[in-house]
Amino acid sequence: MSDFHERVAQLSSRSKLAGRQALREEATKTPVILPFLQALGFDVFNLDEVIPEFIADVGTKKGEKVDFAVKIDGKIAMLVECKPVNAKLGDIQFNQLFRYFSVTEARLAILTNGREAWFFSDTDEPNKMDARPFFKFDFQNFDKPQVEELARFQKPNFAIDAIVEAASNLKYTRAAANYLRKQLDDPDDDFIKLAGRQIHEGSITRNVAEQLKPAVQAALDEVIRDRIQDKLGVTFSGEKKAAPEPEPAPQEPAAEDDDGIVTTEDEISGHLIVRAIAARLVPVERIAIRDARSYCAILMDNNNRKPICRLYFNSATTRHVGIFDPEKTEAKHKVAGPEDLYRFADQLEDVIRAYA
Repeated sequence: MSDFHERVAQLSSRSKLAGRQALREEATKTPVILPFLQALGFDVFNLDEVIPEFIADVGTKKGEKVDFAVKIDGKIAMLVECKPVNAKLGDIQFNQLFRYFSVTEARLAILTNGREAWFFSDTDEPNKMDARPFFKFDFQNFDKPQVEELARFQKPNFAIDAIVEAASNLKYTRAAANYLRKQLDDPDDDFIKLAGRQIHEGSITRNVAEQLKPAVQAALDEVIRDRIQDKLGVTFSGEKKAAPEPEPAPQEPAAEDDDGIVTTEDEISGHLIVRAIAARLVPVERIAIRDARSYCAILMDNNNRKPICRLYFNSATTRHVGIFDPEKTEAKHKVAGPEDLYRFADQLEDVIRAYA
């Protein structure tokens, strides 16, 4: 597996270089897509294994081509459609790939621009390519579990039934995750009633549901915090796990530097929360805290040119967080405390991803 990780790391470098220099589809295929197929264990110079410009007539459509068809044991196992590296895959119509999928033996199709690779199968209807990918791999931003998932598609490991089964599981996992994210942001009536039946005796009327909703939201936040705390080994403000000593020594409520700048526990908690959000994208050590008199800055690589957010927690009456976008534009939001940073997880991930 370590060799495969090294090959993927090399692909990442190629993808970043192509992103700066390759504007056409052909300029993406050679430096990124062919090495990608090689990394998966396929011989790109063997026409019995990798067929470029694959033609399969579909009804009245004659002479249309898919960029590559990949064979295993003499049978077409995978179709690959390439786009320029600057093309957004979500905006692309992949009709050729869809049509060819139904007239070949392939049960796996890849759409790629050299920056991302989207993997499709036929989990919804047999021999009909799904409208949504079951797996996406970003060559420039990935973690170890994603590389291990990509390893499933290597030629020595290629088992289409296992891949399709995993695709089906991933599809349902993704759908469930999207549903739970929605409930975290704004639980709907059905979810409140489902939870309410476990904690409330009697009928869940509209008024009862309204009363339960804040408690359910707070409980969801607590569960997420606990899971992150267990994973990272951090403790959030007010939730110290160490057993109390009989006569604890007095502790300073916050760190203070020579300029009189005080870093409060809420600011430290905010820093830890941003680290937790960033953990699946970058090493948490890259998320730094730098306090100032008017705000506390959370930075990537402790670099002022890579601001992630600012915590405006010094006021006794109102608190705000300033969330930066990838263009370094700050948007301020009123919050109750550091826990509200979870509400902006998507925006924080966007800016962290831009700096990664």
